Amino acid sequence: MSETVRVLLSEEEVDKRIQELGEKISRDYAGGQVRLICVLKGGVFFTCELAKRISVPVSLDFMSVSSYGNDTKSSGVVKIVKDLDESIENKDVLVVEDIIDSGRTLSYLLENLRRRNPRSLKLCTLLDKPERRVTEVKVDYTGFEIPDEFVVGYGLDYSQKYRNLPYIGVIELN
Repeated sequence: MSETVRVLLSEEEVDKRIQELGEKISRDYAGGQVRLICVLKGGVFFTCELAKRISVPVSLDFMSVSSYGNDTKSSGVVKIVKDLDESIENKDVLVVEDIIDSGRTLSYLLENLRRRNPRSLKLCTLLDKPERRVTEVKVDYTGFEIPDEFVVGYGLDYSQKYRNLPYIGVIELN
C-alpha cells in the first residue's frame, strides 16, 4: 500500500496564520515575557516559527509526553518522557502544540503544569480537531480548526515521514 499527500493548508496560509498568532500573543503579553513550552516532537516546527513572530521576550523549554505506547490509538495512560529543564513557578507559560484531537494528553499535561504554580498558563495549537474531543480542553490560541482527517506536515508525521513538509497535507492511502 502506498500513500499520497493532498494539500489541506498551503505554506502561505500556514505562514500567514502563524504571523497573526504571533501578533496576538505579543499584544496579550505586552510589557512582559512568555515561556513557550514546546510539546515534542511534532510541536517543534510550529514553536520555532511562532517564537520568531512574537515580539516580547521569549524563553523556550520542551516536554515530551506519550499516551500511545506502540499503538496508533491513545491508551489513555499518559507518560512524561522528557520533563522541563527549568521551573515555571511565577512565569507566564504558553504551551505550544501541533494538534489537539481527543484532548486527553493535553488535559493531563495542563493539570500537571498547573500544579507547578505558573503565574499564567495558556494553550496554543496550530491545528484543532474539535469533533474528536473526548476531554474538554480550553484552547487560547488556535491556528486552524480542521476536519477529522489524518494530517501531516509542519511537524506532524505518518510513521516518522512527512514532518518536514512546509504545508499541512492529508494522507490518502492508495
